[in-house]
Amino acid sequence: MNLSSSTSSGHGKGDVLGHFVTVNADTFTPIDTTLIPTGEINPVKGTPMDFTKPETFGARIGQDFDQLKLGLGYDHNYVLNKKGSEFSFAARVFEPTSARVMEVWSTEPGLQLYSGNFLEGKTPRDVGKGGAIYAFRTGFCLEPQHFPDSPNKPNFPSTVLNPGDWYSGKTVYRFSVRK
Repeated sequence: MNLSSSTSSGHGKGDVLGHFVTVNADTFTPIDTTLIPTGEINPVKGTPMDFTKPETFGARIGQDFDQLKLGLGYDHNYVLNKKGSEFSFAARVFEPTSARVMEVWSTEPGLQLYSGNFLEGKTPRDVGKGGAIYAFRTGFCLEPQHFPDSPNKPNFPSTVLNPGDWYSGKTVYRFSVRK
């Protein structure tokens, strides 16, 4: 989804750094140099990873913080505040120029927050809707999920699905305009 922070906001019209982000998570899973979680679960409080209150993507993305350097920005799994697999609020993004809002609700235990750090404006790789070229930080993702590399991290929620077992999950993206 490409929402923009420029004066004429919208698809193909600028970066996402002015978008306000809220993530319902007090912790995240730090990554290593290959962008794979280390197995640790760290608090967001007091770090640029803290989106427990609305903050723009751009407010802290350039800070001297090892996790932001490794991911070239935000490309991290957040541990959602929830009980088990309850369907609950995960995240919200608000774009102030257009007043667009996107909320994410999910049964998943984690949420990957990505700030378009690996978009380079290269064709054909970064060509999107209507031929728009997606450049650095002109898009973002909010992806409910189990934690990356869960099979190799015993302290992460299990992703094992045995023969005959069923897996069921639910994610809802709600769109609105703030009045």
